[in-house]
Parts: sequence; structure tokens; C-alpha cells
Amino acid sequence: MSAQTDRYESAAARYLEAWNAKGAEALGKAVAAAWTPDGSYTDPLADVSGHEQITGLITAAQQQFPGFVFRLTGTVDGHHDTARFAWELVSEVDGSAPVAGFDVITLDGEDRIRTVLGFLDRVPAGA
Repeated sequence: MSAQTDRYESAAARYLEAWNAKGAEALGKAVAAAWTPDGSYTDPLADVSGHEQITGLITAAQQQFPGFVFRLTGTVDGHHDTARFAWELVSEVDGSAPVAGFDVITLDGEDRIRTVLGFLDRVPAGA
């Protein structure tokens, strides 16, 4: 694995750790480890920036889908300061995955996320 590949995989892993963090303190630390202070997240349903708003968005998603975790599907692909990866939201009880998509992230010089552009491929009705 090249240093560049490891860079992208590590950033994606920190990103998913934030989405899967349990408890306010763990979530706050995970968001700070993954994003720059002015980092942003944009998808068809949200457009937020800064640690506080990103933490609020993740908290809302966890409340909407209790007992679910985000997991990578496939490999992380990247070049320069940009990476992309696919994911799904999986039930820890039955393994169903009602939500899936892919994200494109840009990184700063310390490999923290500056921006996330999210695309939703599968979303349940009413979500």
C-alpha cells in the first residue's frame, strides 16, 4: 500500500469513526480528528459547516437510525487531496442496509477533511 493510498484510507476510516461514534464526548473528539475546524458536509439533505453543525448532523442521523452503523463498501480511491468511497448504513440486528451512497472528500495538509460532498444512492421513503 502506498503512502498516498494509506492517506485516503485513513481519512475515510476517521470519517466513518465519527459517524459511528457513541456519546457526545466520543463524537466530538471523532469529528475534531476527522474534520478541519471549518470543514463542511453537503449532501442532498444537508449543508453544514464547522464541528458543531457536523456533530449535530451526525447526532440527528444516529437518532433517526438507532442500531445502525456506517460501513465502507469497496475500496477508497484518491488522488492529490481528493478521495472517494462508497458506504452503506447497516442494521446491527439484521444486516439490512436501507441507506447507501458515496462521498467525495478533500483533505488539508494534515489529512483532515475540508469538504465532504455526499451522494445518496439508496434512501428509504420518508427519510
